[in-house]
Order: sequence, then structure tokens, then C-alpha cells
Amino acid sequence: MGIRRIGEEARLSGAVVQGGLVYLAGQVADDATLDTEGQTADILAQIDALLAEAGTDKTRLLSVTVVLRDIAEAPAMNRAWDRWLDPRAKPARMTIQAPLVDPAWRVEITGVAALPEAAAG
Repeated sequence: MGIRRIGEEARLSGAVVQGGLVYLAGQVADDATLDTEGQTADILAQIDALLAEAGTDKTRLLSVTVVLRDIAEAPAMNRAWDRWLDPRAKPARMTIQAPLVDPAWRVEITGVAALPEAAAG
């Protein structure tokens, strides 16, 4: 089975599809001036778009890692997360605090999703 790369940039791909799985690169907000809740919503919309392009959706997310610049902003991140999440398809999730490459970024999210069985081949 081949490898498909989505959203290739100079140093990375936004997602890589292989073996029935979609591996998401760390996604950050397009608009770094937004607050934590806004950046999270922006990132989750990007994740929706990447998953759709890969042939799957958020209900097939297996695991997610959320990196926050400041763990005290977890409630703001969770407000956007809770609006977006399908409560019938919660992925395993870890949330940690770590410095991010750009100090304006408040949130970075990565994850792994499954393709539908027919698409996984």
C-alpha cells in the first residue's frame, strides 16, 4: 500500500495516509492573534478539512495530543473542543504544556485517525 501526503509544505505534510490510518502533523492556528478558544476552533476546522481530504472524519479519530503554551488555558481550549467533539466518538486524548515554536501560538494539536474500512483497502 502506498503513502499519500496531504498539504505538503517545505518541511512537513499536513497529514500522511498509510495502512488505513491518517497521521496528522501538529496543526496550529492560521490566525495567531486569536485567543486560546479561537485558536483551538481554527485548528479543529483545519483538522476537519485534512480528515475530509484523506477520506475520513473526526468520528474516526483514534488519539489526539493537545499541546498548550500554558496549561491554565485548558478550560478555554476545552470550550472549543467540547463544541466540536462528537460525543459518540471520543478519541483517546492527552493534553500537555510545552513551549511552542512561535510564541504567538497558544495551541497545537496532532492526532491519528482511521480510514473507513472500504477506503483502507
